[in-house]
Amino acid sequence: MQRILEVKDLSINFYLREGVVHALTDVNFEVFENETLGVIGESGSGKSVTVQSILGILSQPPAKIVSGSIRFEPESRNLELNLLPTYGDTYRNVRWNDISMIFQEPMSSFSPLHSIGDQISEALTLHRPELSETDVLSVCLGLLEKVGIPSPAMFFKRYPHEFSGGMRQRAMIAMALVCNPKILIADEPTTALDVTIEAQILELLESIKSEFNMSMIYISHDLAVIGEISDRILVMYLGRVVESGVADEVIDNPLHPYTRALLKSIPKIDQPIESLDPIEGSIPSPFEVHTGCPFYSRCTERLGEICLRQKPAHKTYNNGHTVSCHLHA
Repeated sequence: MQRILEVKDLSINFYLREGVVHALTDVNFEVFENETLGVIGESGSGKSVTVQSILGILSQPPAKIVSGSIRFEPESRNLELNLLPTYGDTYRNVRWNDISMIFQEPMSSFSPLHSIGDQISEALTLHRPELSETDVLSVCLGLLEKVGIPSPAMFFKRYPHEFSGGMRQRAMIAMALVCNPKILIADEPTTALDVTIEAQILELLESIKSEFNMSMIYISHDLAVIGEISDRILVMYLGRVVESGVADEVIDNPLHPYTRALLKSIPKIDQPIESLDPIEGSIPSPFEVHTGCPFYSRCTERLGEICLRQKPAHKTYNNGHTVSCHLHA
């Protein structure tokens, strides 16, 4: 299987007046053609920062890429995206053309001053200047229909506030697909939606991924959703990758205490609320520098001094299952 994206040893800091936020530390992962990589972790784990760095939409300053590399299509074009002094022509050519994104809250992602149609067609006009206005309109209307928006010609002229939450998310998906990208990033696209609409959007994303023959990075804090939609899973905690592997392997045989804790905290239909097993404590401050395991203060399986003082090594098993934990040193 061919790699389409390679993130290697990526570390990103935010330099604020309050101090330095260590947003990402030595993050490594790959995305292969036609697969869905699920990225799971609590708020503050670095999921959104990771994908924003891939798209080149981090504000510099205060963000700064301290080390590492992001390569798009390393076997063929080998574009190195993140070591440019400023985000320039390379990013403009790749963003929305080869890599696009569905944002978490479409109401704040769409401009309220422009119609949905104008915003969907903008990327197509920019990246496909050879297309006529008629062709652009035809492509956009076809996508709106494909994502399940009724009477697309009518809704094309409407503004974001005239759409329901589910309809806005469908329009956001249409905008992300307008240039037929090779990688689609979905950053918690169902967070603000009710359960019924969430199921419809997930089904739509899986159908579109297959039809458009593309890869997807799906970000969520819901391990049940990630396990359902992903081929491989990346578990992040406090800006680090603590576990990764094939989805079924990570779900059925979790190696890191944090992954096990996430699985235990998923509510079951027949489970009383009193028996829920939440993760103790809260995620540490990102301003802190950890000499040992960042999960130490919340871990129920910690070994003691070694977990507190020494960073765990990253171990890889023969099946590609990786973990950073002293329990598997």
